[in-house]
Amino acid sequence: MSRTRTAHNLKRLLYPRTIAFVGGGSLADTIRQSARFGFSGELWVVNPRREEIAGHRCFATVDDLPTAPDAAFLGMSREATVPVVRALAARGGGGCVCYAAGFAEAGADGAALERALVEAAGDMALVGPNCYGLLNYLDGVALFPAPYGGARPPRGVAIVSQSGNVSLNLTMNARSLPLGFVISAGNQAVTELGDYVEALVDDSRVSAIGLYVEGLKDVGRFARAARAALEKGVPIVALKVGASKAGERLTFGHTGSLSGPEALHRALFRRLSIPLVRSLPELVESLKLLHVLGPLTGRRLAVLAASGGDATMVADLAEREGFTLPPPGDDQAGALRGRLAPFASIANPLDYNNPLWGDRDGMEACFATVMSGEVDLTILVLDYPHEGMAAREQWDDAIDAFIAAQTRCGVAAVVVSTLPEALPVCVRERLMAAGIAPLQGLDGLGAALRCAASYGEDRTAALRAPPVAPPPPTAAPLGNDTAAIDEWSAKRKLADWGLSVPAGRLVAPADAPGAAEALGFPVAAKAVAAGLVHKSEARAVRLGLASGAAVGAAVAGFPGPEILVERMVEGVVAELIVGIRRDPRFGFALLLGSGGVHVDIAGDNVTLLLPVCGGEIEAALARLRVGRLLSGFRGRPAGDRGAAVEAVLPLAAFAELHRERLLELEVNPLAVLGEGRGAVVLDAVMRIAEG
Repeated sequence: MSRTRTAHNLKRLLYPRTIAFVGGGSLADTIRQSARFGFSGELWVVNPRREEIAGHRCFATVDDLPTAPDAAFLGMSREATVPVVRALAARGGGGCVCYAAGFAEAGADGAALERALVEAAGDMALVGPNCYGLLNYLDGVALFPAPYGGARPPRGVAIVSQSGNVSLNLTMNARSLPLGFVISAGNQAVTELGDYVEALVDDSRVSAIGLYVEGLKDVGRFARAARAALEKGVPIVALKVGASKAGERLTFGHTGSLSGPEALHRALFRRLSIPLVRSLPELVESLKLLHVLGPLTGRRLAVLAASGGDATMVADLAEREGFTLPPPGDDQAGALRGRLAPFASIANPLDYNNPLWGDRDGMEACFATVMSGEVDLTILVLDYPHEGMAAREQWDDAIDAFIAAQTRCGVAAVVVSTLPEALPVCVRERLMAAGIAPLQGLDGLGAALRCAASYGEDRTAALRAPPVAPPPPTAAPLGNDTAAIDEWSAKRKLADWGLSVPAGRLVAPADAPGAAEALGFPVAAKAVAAGLVHKSEARAVRLGLASGAAVGAAVAGFPGPEILVERMVEGVVAELIVGIRRDPRFGFALLLGSGGVHVDIAGDNVTLLLPVCGGEIEAALARLRVGRLLSGFRGRPAGDRGAAVEAVLPLAAFAELHRERLLELEVNPLAVLGEGRGAVVLDAVMRIAEG
């Protein structure tokens, strides 16, 4: 299969001039839907036993079609699908949607049938199997078996989902999200998420891309496509679902358990500036904001509300999501005092109070004054009454005033209802036409702000970061034919690589007191054995020993024939864990977090993907709670942050150099000393593939 030819054929499938429907009478509704959608090209039907379906005459076979179709929808059993796919590929078809289920998701027999399907497709693009297909709203292409919602906009967002029903549900959203494409990816036997992203970013009518992700089949391909989206400025927002089973991965040290598959997905998305959301409503609202306004240029908000309660809720949300609320400037405050009631508080958020309610000109002047400040986004909080509950003229006046003020000031603006159902569709459409994002619900507002701001902030750094490396080859399967390298040997390798380790000696237990005398007290004594990782739990480590007698007593109960005696490192400001492990899909992952004996309970860590640069490590430290210790928390001495970064970088380089055999490397703790004093590897273990 040629990826280049398949990519070309995917474009034919997404933007067809000819479509063939292959299957029985159950396709009638699907064919009628496609015709109603406004497709302007040729539409053909293939069925050997019917003269017509849905008003279209039937061709007996694919070979009888006037020409090779750009796109085909296959609605038949799984067994019948494979020969039809082979016929389409032989004829030179562009691509097809395989609706049938019962392939790889259904066990060994289905997996074998899916392999046959892939072989039959050749260079042809194939959506599915086990999927709903695709909708191209922009051009009126419907290869979708179920009734769907949505209208045809001139420009819209694209949704790519690994769940067919989620894709269907999103078409029926009542939140005024303009849909450009909806693609149900199914099993991704041929074309995967990355292929769709790569094709969609070339369409200037696609404003943003939303993903519903259960798992990535080809991380490298997805990363290349997402980077292309970054370069073209097309934001991607993802909803990642499906936590993994912890027991499916061999865990050597702490790294494997702390940087599992979900952490790896988060690391990849962060690396590619793909914000994550937690629900479908958050996905819809975030895409809506990005569609209307694009990424935010900063985190300064101005908030307007006709209620103190609404104002307070948005203020709390802003602080929680990391946004600021600059107070009005002196000129703004003076102008507002002349407009508002004497008892009004001139602040941000601004509660403009009931006396101004219904005064359309007064509200416009008030809103424009607030918009004139040094802010990046102005938010109006407004909940409409349900139709029939009350006259809406005063609410309409507020919307008219806000649109007029925004038009005059030319600033980014949002109207949000505290309850999702309290912003009518007619109002949402007016706001969209005016270039104002209509958001529904404060939870959706928080997610949308977070996504639009983080994309704007992270895109430049993401473009500067090195591309995600492909997974390295593995000399031996994980968990088999591997060898553990003990602490002493691991430290010797790292010392040769330029990292700082404590002065120490490897001796027999009887020689430990003499070694300690030679090194100078206080010392640490540790048992040394391959695979001995959690020494504290095995009672195989003693710290701060101040005499030869203390050393002798300490090592008497240690397991193993060898003892490591090291000079204690003093002046430690913070302890980090730096772990690197190999993942068959993501390549090498680096775990950075709070280390030492509290590593399992601190929950303070972040995962990065190799290769990394110093800026990424700096940013990761800034996100960690232990990073506050490095900055001199509550009057304590600051840590040598630069030395910490300079210690992590060679560890990452060590892994890259030994990529063919290294399976896991863990330094815990990496002791960060005071400013200018460096960082020291206090403990290290490795696991390698033998051979």
